[in-house]
Amino acid sequence: MGKVTQLLLHPVELKAALKLKFIRKPLYSLEDTKETPELKRCYQLLTKTSRSFAAVIMELHPELRNAIMLFYLILRALDTVEDDMTIDSQVKVPLLREFDSKLDLEDWSFDGNAPTEKDRCVLVEFPCILKELHKLKPEYQKVIKEITHKMGNGMASYILDENFNLNGVSTIKDYNLYCHYVAGLVGDGLTQLIVLANFGSQDLYTESAQTFESMGLFLQKTNIIRDYAEDLEDGRSFWPQEIWSLYANKLVDFSKPEHTQAGVHCINHLVLNALGHIEDVLLFLSSVHEQSSFQFCAIPQVMAIATLAMVFNNPVVLHENVKIRKGTTCYLILKSRTLRGCVEIFQYYLRDIKKRLPVDDPNYLKINIKIGKIEQYIEEMYQEQLPAGVAPKETTIYKKVQQRSTYDAKVAPKQTDEEYQFNMALTMVLTLAAAIVFYVK
Repeated sequence: MGKVTQLLLHPVELKAALKLKFIRKPLYSLEDTKETPELKRCYQLLTKTSRSFAAVIMELHPELRNAIMLFYLILRALDTVEDDMTIDSQVKVPLLREFDSKLDLEDWSFDGNAPTEKDRCVLVEFPCILKELHKLKPEYQKVIKEITHKMGNGMASYILDENFNLNGVSTIKDYNLYCHYVAGLVGDGLTQLIVLANFGSQDLYTESAQTFESMGLFLQKTNIIRDYAEDLEDGRSFWPQEIWSLYANKLVDFSKPEHTQAGVHCINHLVLNALGHIEDVLLFLSSVHEQSSFQFCAIPQVMAIATLAMVFNNPVVLHENVKIRKGTTCYLILKSRTLRGCVEIFQYYLRDIKKRLPVDDPNYLKINIKIGKIEQYIEEMYQEQLPAGVAPKETTIYKKVQQRSTYDAKVAPKQTDEEYQFNMALTMVLTLAAAIVFYVK
């Protein structure tokens, strides 16, 4: 089905796409992204390597925009080394372990990737990244270097792990550790940057590592569930054996018709595991105050819960990569600008999962209990259904939501104005169409 047809069949998404394209305005000017030829090229590399991440990074507050853009490009460069199977491990492993030391150099590049490696340009043109990196505040540079060191060494360790290379991820503990290295560390670095910029509550980083860790793990686990067929085709395995072995003798069995039901049960079990991070995600979002940083953090999370609902109980996942519609993406971007909007998105998709949960699923009771626990947590966030005369419990999440709500209130007038502009434009279009029909007759 074409994208235009999809939009026409989903009017709410069509409306969101039009508002996002023609009415909503970025929070900040993009003029400062072209200050130097090197900086301009860095943003070109950002767009070339990831259009989706580029869109949200470009909308960040200027205080953090360059730092997060460079952080992304450096980790993209690291990932491009790790992913390229044509690089000999005797070259790759030392390079990954020492990659953070390259960030201290004035001029360094790497052209050892295969010509077919799509993101090799980041490594070839690394000098422009270095030049802009050294202009950042020292505390921002320190965070980026620290996370690069941890991630590079984590990647190198997995390359040297023969059991991982032969059998993939074994236990749930290994699964969490792998997701920590490829996504949890990104959450760690981003959280430090947000706190250093005074864009979030001071306890955002110090309160609990589990909170910002969950931001990365929720995204990564959702992607791992979705990418089963694609990873299998590439000879990789990230579903933890501790879970999939409950449903099949071999991971590849799920791709066979006779094992479809078992495969769906395994998917649902993995979704149950991912649901365990949602309360931390909501706690984290309630602690981010600056609007562009909030949107930067919120958009991937609402995309993840929408994707998680799509893969849940879905046999198509066993044969191809499923994705949410472009129109859905537009709707989620607009609605997730407030914490309340994010919570409503999570509620919608959690209820969708619950509604489609088969009674004969082996984890029927556990999934229901988990969703019920999250719904209770959401009720605690707002406490709006209390009997008359009953005061709300002053819990940590309740206090954070009250504080975040003051920032949400500033977004409401913009949303109202966008709705007004859309309605006016629609009225004009319909009036013009009616006039043309009238005069043609």
